Amino acid sequence: MTAHSATATRVRTGGPKDDGPKVAEHVLGWVLVVVVAMLVTQLGLL
Repeated sequence: MTAHSATATRVRTGGPKDDGPKVAEHVLGWVLVVVVAMLVTQLGLL
């Protein structure tokens, strides 16, 4: 078995190269940043 055929038969387990809802993930990341910032300011930690 060559290296090429060994990698071709591997099962995809996910990871950074998977295609997905990149825009939704980006927006949700920024929403999380804003929520954490609001929590920090409300608790007076900043």
